[in-house]
Amino acid sequence: MLISFFSFISLSFVGLSSLFLVNYLIMFWSSTQQSYGPKSYPFVGCLISFYKNRFRLLDWYTDLLAQSPTQTIVVKRFGARRTIVTANPVNVEYMLKTNFNNFPKGQPFTEILGDLLGRGIFNVDGELWRTQRKIASHGFTTKSLKELVAKTLEEEVKDRLLPILESAVKTGKVLDMQELLRRFAFDVVCKVSLGTDPGCLEPSLPNSPLATAFDIASMICARRGAAPLFIIWKIKRALKIGTEKTLKEAIEHVHQSVAEIIQSKKEKLKRVQEKDDYNGVDCEEDLLSRLISAGHDEELIRDMVISFIMAGRDTTSAAMTWLFWSLSRYPNVEADLVKEVQKNLDDNDEKERLLDYEELKEMGLMKACLNETMRLYPPVAWDSKHPLADDVLPDGTRVRSGDRVTYFQYGMGRMEELWGKDRMEFKPDRWFVEPDKVDGGVLKNVSPYKFPVFQAGPRVCLGKEMAFIQMKYVVSSILNRFQLKPVIDTDKAVFVPLLTAHMAGGFNVKVIERDCKSQS
Repeated sequence: MLISFFSFISLSFVGLSSLFLVNYLIMFWSSTQQSYGPKSYPFVGCLISFYKNRFRLLDWYTDLLAQSPTQTIVVKRFGARRTIVTANPVNVEYMLKTNFNNFPKGQPFTEILGDLLGRGIFNVDGELWRTQRKIASHGFTTKSLKELVAKTLEEEVKDRLLPILESAVKTGKVLDMQELLRRFAFDVVCKVSLGTDPGCLEPSLPNSPLATAFDIASMICARRGAAPLFIIWKIKRALKIGTEKTLKEAIEHVHQSVAEIIQSKKEKLKRVQEKDDYNGVDCEEDLLSRLISAGHDEELIRDMVISFIMAGRDTTSAAMTWLFWSLSRYPNVEADLVKEVQKNLDDNDEKERLLDYEELKEMGLMKACLNETMRLYPPVAWDSKHPLADDVLPDGTRVRSGDRVTYFQYGMGRMEELWGKDRMEFKPDRWFVEPDKVDGGVLKNVSPYKFPVFQAGPRVCLGKEMAFIQMKYVVSSILNRFQLKPVIDTDKAVFVPLLTAHMAGGFNVKVIERDCKSQS
């Protein structure tokens, strides 16, 4: 009995000593942390703070970066690799250009998106990436852009989009512009990438099953990247349960649908080559035809097409949605933008005419408005690389091989050091050297490392110019004839950062016929 008593006392002492030691270590660890970084503890790192802020990660990171003297923070949390998050343009240039070869996307990134994107251009590095980029570059020439405007965009806007808006004016129907623009973008990217017309914008048709599967897959893949503990989704994937089971089913549908389109295209190309179905039209203008003609295997063709659909559909629709939302809050900017649109149409008596390629290129205020929108609401909120070797960023932050190094576009657009005290205001004038109320003025040459919404360096977005042309065309066509009045409280719009960002709950509007005389 006495021995048991002393054993109990000894164990209690050891337990209390251990508790005091752990408490001391926590206090010591906390006291040595930099005040501008996330609060961290031994073993768990900043998991507690991360969990508390899981529903406001964008603003949490932005606040931490704003407090950091170098606009860079180091995030350590249990269950995830060490992460460096930066909003410093010098660091961004180092990663994307100066030491590009040491900062690939890396295996951790490709693992998160691998099930969906496979070996597509946005999910690979090295020679495979270079090969795909070379093939894709042929679709973004000036000739291709002019044909995009003259054929695909004109048909989709004049024959489908504008009639839907006209109908909404007559009936008073509320439209979700975000959903409408996403359907529009899906039609366009399928025509450009696949040479097929899904007809999603037709009001009588339900949303495409392929588009729905894309939505589900991208949402779940995005949640993988933001999960507090990565091991959880990996276990669910291994057991084929929960969201991972849903993801697998969605991806199977995407793969099957794209495989059927590829097979149909192969048969069409074969008929053309045999002159059985030749009608004088070049069938190799779209991306899919070029990939097939180049002799790539079907799996690689599928993965590359999926990557382009994903990028082309959601990025432009997101940017246009937030632009229309911003214009509804800044009517003076909208009025100036309408004047720019109508100024280009004044010399033509054809009421239904839409702008051509050269006119679109000259629209300085439109581009400034789009830039300002994407500064505050970037279609992709952040992008990560994984260094191959230990390195040191220009601001002195040490990087270890295998770390996750993230440049944070959303936070960069909100840094006072980069954009001034009025950084939270929607001010297109900031993009001009000297703003001119008559013709807009000369646009600034802003560093892509300060404004990396299209990436920069060797991996700069090939479709950047195509995206601007498409957005200018759609926005100008709508503004010239209609005014969009939100039926929601615009102060409560929520930015949701999945693989590409969107507005929570959509953007519901009433469509009103624009009085052209009031704009003169």
